[in-house]
Parts: sequence; structure tokens; C-alpha cells
Amino acid sequence: MPGGAPPTMITGTADTSRVEAPVTLKAYLICCFAAFGGIFFGYDTGWMGGVLGMKFFIQQYTGLPYPDASDTAAVAAFVLPAHDQSLVTSILSAGTFFGAIVAGDLADFIGRRMTIIMGCGIFSVGCILETASTGLGVMVAGRLICGFGVGFISAIVILYMSEIAPKKVRGALVAGYQFCITIGILLANCVVYATQNRLDTGSYRIPIAIQFLWAIILATGLFILPESPRFFVKHGRLEEATKALAYVRGQPQDSEYITDELAEIIANHEYEQQMIPQTSYIGGWANCFKGSVFKASSNSRRTMVGILMQMMQQLTGINFIFYFGVVFFQSLGSISNPFLISLITTLVNVCSTPVSFWLIERLGRRTILLWGGSGMVIAQFIVGIIGVTAGKTSNHNNSAVSARKIIGIITPYLVGTAKGDADLGAKVFFLWGSLCCVSVAFTYFLVPEMKGLSLEQIDRMLEEVSPRNSAGWKPQTTFASEMGLTEKGMSITATQQEIHDDLGSVHETPKA
Repeated sequence: MPGGAPPTMITGTADTSRVEAPVTLKAYLICCFAAFGGIFFGYDTGWMGGVLGMKFFIQQYTGLPYPDASDTAAVAAFVLPAHDQSLVTSILSAGTFFGAIVAGDLADFIGRRMTIIMGCGIFSVGCILETASTGLGVMVAGRLICGFGVGFISAIVILYMSEIAPKKVRGALVAGYQFCITIGILLANCVVYATQNRLDTGSYRIPIAIQFLWAIILATGLFILPESPRFFVKHGRLEEATKALAYVRGQPQDSEYITDELAEIIANHEYEQQMIPQTSYIGGWANCFKGSVFKASSNSRRTMVGILMQMMQQLTGINFIFYFGVVFFQSLGSISNPFLISLITTLVNVCSTPVSFWLIERLGRRTILLWGGSGMVIAQFIVGIIGVTAGKTSNHNNSAVSARKIIGIITPYLVGTAKGDADLGAKVFFLWGSLCCVSVAFTYFLVPEMKGLSLEQIDRMLEEVSPRNSAGWKPQTTFASEMGLTEKGMSITATQQEIHDDLGSVHETPKA
């Protein structure tokens, strides 16, 4: 515990450069450990892609006999049906969807730490079912429960990291969550590569059961780490907020850095309470969609940007590669070891991700999204053009035709030829390329630059400038000075109602 006695009064500062303590090694380590939650999602993605191509798993779940290597037709037919592949992989996302919705309210009620720990417990229950499964029913149930736990973890780990990370390196530290996802995928591919040739249940049970280790490590560590100071402020527990903030910043409790930052958090929270109507539970959700989407500071605009950011990421089609990589390479027929190729592609993904740690704090979030999205547009259209020209079967271009087979596995309903299917073939890449164009336009017009700003300063920036001009915005004042915390201060023992009554009198008329 940091030294120094807790301050009796909390006073803020009007100096925008002093609303946060200097970055310390402890802050890095805490956030890095919290980012460990990304391994859950990454590992799950990785093992599923490999297990779907295992001979024993296919035989166990379909009842098909092992085919003779010389029987081309039997080898081609020895796969898990497309609808079963789709169900087993996508049901996790269904659980994640509902888990993430529940987790937000739960995190505000019991805290960020306990919500993540609870997610680890739920995930473990699902993992037990997955490991014990010998048929589709139990596997699907396990995947659904695992998804619910992953929803808790993935939603709240990002929230927890954002709330405790220093603003100067928040982007890099939160990007560490994505790096952990790639590490998880790589670890899963390594394990699957080692068990692929086993002709018993250990071939898929070993990769699945290893997930218990990630749950134990994360849950155990979070019992040691502090709660988010912003959670304590939200509940009017200022003494606990002071201790938690001093711990994560590596400063004494009576440090001016701690009192200044805590005052800014308190003032911003009270400002939000006055600006947002406090109604029922349903009303609270409805508040997320208040205001016009054409107004940058409105709740509806912020909600829309957050949702669409995640949608745009998924609509690039990248997850198909990680979920069905082994199955893709098996379908080519020209690759002798598809598990090894999948492992190599995952390794490339892991090695390229750390570049974002450096770029995100130098170029900014918005710049990376614009240039990265533009690069994906080019790549998607190149694949689409090759697929509909050199990739035509009539051209006898075996390499391009093999690539077209991959498309058929990736998107069975978009490129399928059966009744009711879209039969897009290689043209599906034009769809993804077009969606990447939409994502670039979305970023240009709606995504603001947040580099180097605290969460409270981001709140103010959204009120004052458009996303296109956000990169040049600099804070001119603090919430603490506007709410009167720089002059009279706030008692550290003040209750939630006393804080509201004291600061409410300073800011009676909300801004339009």
C-alpha cells in the first residue's frame, strides 16, 4: 500500500496537465495483467479452428468412418457439415452478446473486478461441458455458457483497463488486450498442432481443458489487484477511491497528483449525473440513445460509434480465417500439413500486433484506422478481381481455383449454390471490400482522435469539436475547476448525497 495518510479534503486543479500522475511501472504491470483476459477469447478462437479439422473429432461427431487416403471422394466428404461448423462456432458469439449486455450493469453494481472473476467462473462451467462432450448437443451448450463468461470478461476487462490506465499510454495498454488475443490464438494452435494426430478424445479434450488455466490465473490475480477508483467514486466511497487510485498510480495517498485526479473524476461524475436524467433501469438504457446522432456529444452518437466500431471490425471477414483456417487449408488439397500453415499464419499475426503499441501513441487511433482500413480495401478487391478472372475454373488456374474453394468454406451461405444460397463465389470479396470502404468513411466522419487525453477530457472534447478536427483539440479547463472543487474542496468522508448537494449548487444549469 502506498505511503502517506489519506487526505481529509480533496481539492482539484485548473491545470490541465496535472489531472494525472506520472506513468509508473506499476501502472504498466497492472494493465498488462488485466489484458490477460484477451487470452480467453483468442485461445477459444484458435482451438476451435484446429479441432474442426481433426480426424478423430470429425469421426466422433459425424459417425463417418476414417476414409482411405486413396479415395478422393471419401476424403473430401470426411468433414463436419457446414451447418454444424457454423453452429459450434457462432453459438459462442450468441453467449458473448448476452454476457456483455448483463456485465455492464453488474460491473456498476458489484464492481469491475468481481464481474470479471464471475465471468471466469461461468467460463469454467462451460469449459467443463466442452471437455466432457462427445456429441454436438453438449458441445453447443458448453460453447454457449463459455460465450456468456467471455462476454463478461471481454466487456469489463476493457472497461477496467481504460479506467486505471494512464492517459499517455492508455492506447498502447488497451492494445495489449488485442495482443493477448493473438497470443491466445497462437498458444491454441501450438497445442492443437501437438494433439492433431491422436486418435482418441485427448485430441480435442486436451486443447479445450487447457482453458481452465487461463481462468484460474486471471481470477486469482484479480483478487489481488485493486478495484477501479471510478467505481468507488460512482458509489460515493471516496476513501476507498483514494486508496485504489494511489495504488495504481504508485503515489502516496496524500500526493497532490492523487487529489487532483480524484477531484477531476468526482467532478466529471457529478457533471454526468446532472446532464443525464436519473430514471428507472429501463430509462437508464434508454438514456444511451438520447439526443441526435448528428450531435457529436449526444449519448446516441457515442453509443452508435461504439457499436459500429465493433461491427466494422467483424465485417472485414478476418475472423473466418482464424475460425476455419485448418479447414481452409485442408480443402486446398495441395498442402500436406494444414495445421502447420495455420500455426505460421497465426505467428505472423502475433508478431505484427506489437507494432500498434508504438504507432497508436504516435500516429493516433484515427490515423491508424484510416490507413489500415484503406489497405484492407485494396487487398479485398485484389482477391475479388483475381477470383472472378484468373480464378475461373474455365481458365484452369489451379492456384486461383483453390483460393475460390476457400471462399466456399468461409461463407457457405453467401457463396453456396444450393437453393436459397446467394451463390456469390469470389464476388463475396467485393462485398467485404465495400464494407471496408464503409468503415473508412465511418472513421473519417464519426471517429474522434483520443490520443493523450484522459477519459474526462475526452468527454469535453466530444462537446467542443467534430471528429475531423479532434486531433488538434487541447483541453483548456478541468471539470474540477468548473464544479468548484479547486476553491472549496470536498471532504473525503462525504456521502454520495453530500457530494451531489455540494457540487450540484455550483452547476445548477446544465449546458445545452
